[in-house]
Amino acid sequence: MKRTLGVTALVCAGLLVATACGGSDSGSSGGSGGGPVTVTVMTWESADTNAAIKKALADFKDDNIKVELLDTPSGQYGDKLASLTQAKKLPDLFWCGNDTEQQYTSQGLLVDWADKIKNGNGDFKADKFVPSAMDNWKTADGQMGGLPSLMNTYGVWYNADAFTAAGVPLPKAGWTWDDMYAAAAKLANKNGAKYGLVADQLTSPDGPFTMSMYSVSAGGAPFTDNVNHPTKAEMDDKYQEGVQKLVTAIKNGSVAPPGYDAANVQSLFAAGKVPMTFGGQWLAAGFQTDKPKIKYGFAPFPQVQTPTTLYDSVGICTPQYTKDQDATFKVLEYLNTKVWDAVLPASPVAPPAYTPAQASYFDALTKAQQPTVVDTVKADLGAEKTVGVRFTTTWAQQVGDLTTADYQPILLGKKPVSELSGYVDKINGLIKQGG
Repeated sequence: MKRTLGVTALVCAGLLVATACGGSDSGSSGGSGGGPVTVTVMTWESADTNAAIKKALADFKDDNIKVELLDTPSGQYGDKLASLTQAKKLPDLFWCGNDTEQQYTSQGLLVDWADKIKNGNGDFKADKFVPSAMDNWKTADGQMGGLPSLMNTYGVWYNADAFTAAGVPLPKAGWTWDDMYAAAAKLANKNGAKYGLVADQLTSPDGPFTMSMYSVSAGGAPFTDNVNHPTKAEMDDKYQEGVQKLVTAIKNGSVAPPGYDAANVQSLFAAGKVPMTFGGQWLAAGFQTDKPKIKYGFAPFPQVQTPTTLYDSVGICTPQYTKDQDATFKVLEYLNTKVWDAVLPASPVAPPAYTPAQASYFDALTKAQQPTVVDTVKADLGAEKTVGVRFTTTWAQQVGDLTTADYQPILLGKKPVSELSGYVDKINGLIKQGG
């Protein structure tokens, strides 16, 4: 799960101009009196997880449908997806990120499941999914070119041993940004840790979406009104207040600055060299296997007033040219409702977006004695306010370039916080131009 978030963003931007929909070969076969329909499935999971998925799919019972799981090494998923998209040979069901689903749907490349899931059979309906995930998988005109499958939740991983040794209260739901920065200051430069807080590359305060949580929690405006089809970006007084606090924490050495190499954050945290790190719930599965020597916990992001967190989800998409949409949807339903019960107990990487399937995930974490992960993920899923983790637009990379050039120098104290307005103006220019 932890590697999925950036994959689709990398493969989408350069593909869509060269990609057309309809009239091509599909991975499906059979039907119309020729025997069972074959529904092909492609994931980005590890070999072990794919083996568990394959075993679970073997229990799918329908004489008219055969399910085939394609072999795709997770490290090469992006390349494979790109080549299959260009060749118009995508499998009937393939793992996709929100970025891919939004961009491919807007190009007419994917089956629109919006009506089918709204009026679904039994309990497999839209109202059984996490609301924020369903909302974010809809395009501006209400289409859904796939269904969310797993949620990503985010928070602060902390070294409980380091907190205890420094006499600092452990992070917990309801703690404030001031609490976090004060703890980071006390934990910096102790026991081999240079900084008190080091973030991973996705949730780093170096980017504008993480600090959007501060503003929304304080009653201010989010950085953007919509990550899929934004009409504006803004950084109001509350946002600037949050940024100023971050600038101060970076300046005094409590928080790692922009440009810090975050590639080894997980291993450094496990070794006791990073007291706190922003990150996702998926780290729990790795820690469960690798068993860090430190005592650790997972807490919700700090708040100002209203509980606010980042949200994100990955899912499963279907190309427009699949030969049997009904058979494909039956397998899609099985993946979302049954397969996770078989996969997540061994590797609890993420809670399912389909809420009735979440029990196996939380049961696995409880059995593994990870109560803080259970509590934080549940708190995140029930948070009053959520903000997106990144733009899903085709021009998202241009925002990244502007962030490096105009936003991060402000965090480093090289430019005043007042210059955030110029950064926002440039992003609004991108929004107006559509990239």
